[in-house]
Order: sequence, then structure tokens, then C-alpha cells
Amino acid sequence: MEQLAERIAKQDQRALARAITMVENDHPEKLALLSAINQRKQGSHYVGITGSPGAGKSSLLDHLVTHLREQDKTVAIIAVDPTSPFSGGALLGDRVRMHKHFTDENVFIRSMATRGSLGGLARATKDAIRACDAYGFDYIFVETVGVGQSELDIMKVVDTTAVVLTPNSGDVMQVFKAGIMEIADLFIINKADLPGVRQLKNQLYDMIHMVGYEQFEPRVIEAVSTNEPQGFDKMVRAFEQHRDHLLNSEAGIQKRQEQLKHEVYDLIHDAVYKDVIQMIEKDESLIQELNSVTDPYQLADQWLRAWKGAGDG
Repeated sequence: MEQLAERIAKQDQRALARAITMVENDHPEKLALLSAINQRKQGSHYVGITGSPGAGKSSLLDHLVTHLREQDKTVAIIAVDPTSPFSGGALLGDRVRMHKHFTDENVFIRSMATRGSLGGLARATKDAIRACDAYGFDYIFVETVGVGQSELDIMKVVDTTAVVLTPNSGDVMQVFKAGIMEIADLFIINKADLPGVRQLKNQLYDMIHMVGYEQFEPRVIEAVSTNEPQGFDKMVRAFEQHRDHLLNSEAGIQKRQEQLKHEVYDLIHDAVYKDVIQMIEKDESLIQELNSVTDPYQLADQWLRAWKGAGDG
């Protein structure tokens, strides 16, 4: 695992792709690999791109990558898509929309399937981000599925969260009800060449003032993702301003501590879950109890006690 991590740190994209595949497939030595990768972090900026389906997130990201490459920045994109019910792979495959970056060795694009995860992210997303950080990309973008009210998990894995909205879509009220206002560090009004931009901006500013941010007040950026793209300079400046805030404020330190805590909790949760399931499935008598017990709460408590007892022994 050390050798694979070292290859990633030397910017071997095949090694990077292999490591992410191992993580997704829950390789037996996954934790050893991730520990080796974590020791080689290089300080990439993690940016989440979220918003409702149809907001144009992929097209926006495509133009954003072009803009950053013109500034000689290196970019990784983790595009999280719904899972195919047949293959288990990513259903949409956002790479199709970013075809012009395929041959650019300074751009890495990876589609990941949610595999049943409800928060708009794949379970292995955090680990893929760490692997890309060890590679040394300047920016790592995570594009979520776009499932509306289940997007809150993005704030646990990125530095900066950008919510993409479009004029006359009614998205702003859904965003407010879902609690996404509180996690947004930046609002991007995509398709800003359409009517209704001023009304949407006013709604956003009203809600920003209603929330009353104590630390970093989210910026509102207008963008056009067509043949004549607009707003991407301001967007990148907003990313940089938010990162400076995180690096130089108590709020930034607290956010990193919270993210680390959530990550440790998730690792413990996964380990305990796998251990309990393994105990149950290798004992046929426990499985047979499903035929005689109608109370799932009682059975879950019984199995959990059995697992704890096995651990004490």
C-alpha cells in the first residue's frame, strides 16, 4: 500500500484510479492504503458543487475547469451519479459532458455511483478526495447527484460549498426549506442570461439576511455556461476568499475539527456494521430467528447484545 500511495504522490494517474477503485470495492487493505495516502496530503482546495437536477451543474463545471486550466491550475473532478440498478455503476456518467478535457493530463475526472447512499454522495467520496489531494491537484471538485433536500452531506467533506440555482425554477424556496442555506458558502445563479435573474438575486439576499451569518456571508455570483461564458473570474475569486477565511479564522479551525470528527465516526460506524453483519450471517441459528420474531427492534437489540458479548469474550 505504501508503494501505491507513493506512486500517487508522484502524480501517477493510473495509480490514483486504481486506489479509488480499491476504495469503492472495499478492498481488505483499504484502511492501510488510506492511512498511507493521508500522510501525503498536499493541501488541495475541496469545492462541492450541488443543486437540483437540471440546474446545469455539469456544464458549469466544464467551463469552470476550462477557466482554471487557462490559469495553469490542476483539477480533479469527482462526479457522483445515481447507481445503475443493473450494473451497480454510475448511471449518468458526467464525463460525457466534459469530453474536451479527456486528453488533458492535468485534469482527472472520475464518476462514482452513490450505491444507495442518500446524502447525494457516494460512501467512498471522502476517500477519493483524499487520494486526489495526495496526488497534488490545486482544486478538487465534488459534483453531487442533485437530489434536492438530501444534499447536506457535502459540507462534511469539502472546504467550500457552492449551490447552483437557475432563474424561474422555484429552487430557492426548496433550498431554504431543506436547510441548504446554512451550508452554502457561495450561490451561483447559472443560466443568468435568462429572465428572472434580478428576482432570484433579491430572494437570495433576503434569505441570506434572514439567516444572519456571523462569520462568512455567502457570495451570489451570476454565471453563463454557453459559448461565451461569464462570471467565472468572480466565481474563482469567491472560492479563494472563502478559503482564506477558513485558513485564517476560528470558524475554519472548528469546521476542520467537525469534519474530522464526522469522518472518525463514519469509520467506526462502518467497522461496527460490518462486524455485526459478519457475526449474524455466519450463524445460521441467528438468521432463523427472523422466522419467529415479529418485532425488529427487539431482534436488533438482541443481536447487538450478542455482538457485544462476543467482543467481551
